[in-house]
Order: sequence, then structure tokens, then C-alpha cells
Amino acid sequence: MEDMEIIDLFWKRDESAIQELKNKYSGYCYKIAWNLLENREDTEECLNDTWFAAWRQMPPHRPDVLSAFVGKITRGFAIDSFRKKHAAKRGLLHREDVCGEMDELNFSYTVDEQMAEQELVKVIEDFLLKLREADRDIFVRRYWYLDSIKEIAKRHGVTEGCVKTNLCRNRKKLYHILKQEALV
Repeated sequence: MEDMEIIDLFWKRDESAIQELKNKYSGYCYKIAWNLLENREDTEECLNDTWFAAWRQMPPHRPDVLSAFVGKITRGFAIDSFRKKHAAKRGLLHREDVCGEMDELNFSYTVDEQMAEQELVKVIEDFLLKLREADRDIFVRRYWYLDSIKEIAKRHGVTEGCVKTNLCRNRKKLYHILKQEALV
């Protein structure tokens, strides 16, 4: 089923919309949650929360890109779940590194207070479009798909240190842009 048809089902409050959404995006959302949680039960709970949140948010929200919409919801639930589960035990897991790196950008939780979400999306899209293709893939793989440094290095045939340097450099660039736009 096409994305617009699924969205229309949500707007009609047809409960089959949830099943259609699951059929189309459960694998995609599962990977996003699994990369952070690495636990089947937590990942499945995160997906159930995602389907329920999509039901609550449509309407009034009508997403332009359904995959990005549910991916963002899944990612948020996965990060929240990870932080709750690991609040007392701090190790050197790549997931904690990702959360810490995202905190450096200082927009993870205050976006609604500082600016409209659409403005932030535009700034990030512009930033990503200016990056070289490999740099963009590294950035998206780390901060959207939550891939480990090791997985990204293997994917690009470079060292883990190279990936870390690339991410650090591009986080600083994005932070500078956000600061210029008065978003951080």
C-alpha cells in the first residue's frame, strides 16, 4: 500500500491503518530501535509505542514522508528507553556515545521551545546537502540509524578513528550553523 493511502486510513480513523503501517515499516523501524537497544523485548515495545504514537498524531499531523515520520518517532522512543534502562550504569557503549554526541548539539529536547520543527529540519537538510556524499552517509548512519562506529568504518572501508574524526568535525560544523541561526 502506498504511503498516502496509509495516511488517509489514519485520517479516516480506520484501525487497519496501524496494520498497514506495521506491514510496510516494521523492518525499518525495528532496525532503528535495535541498533540502540539490542534487546528484542525493548525493541518490540518501542515499535508498539511507535504505532500508538502514529495513531495519536495523525490527525492532526499529516506527514509528508511517512518513513521519516515513523522513523523519528521510533528513534525518540528508543533513545528514551535506552536512557531509562541505563541511567544508573554508565559504560562505554556506542549507544551512550551517540546520545552524548547528540547532546553536544543541544537541540535534542528543546527544539519545540526554540523554533518550529520545520525550520530545524530545513537547517539540517541544508547542512546535509552541503556535505560530501560519504560524509553525509556517515552522519546519517550514526545519528539517524544509530549504527556503531565499527559498522560505519567497515561500510566505508576506513578506520574507526577516521569515522570519529569525521563525525566530530561535522558535529562542530552543524553546531556552528545552529548557533548562527540562534538555535542553540
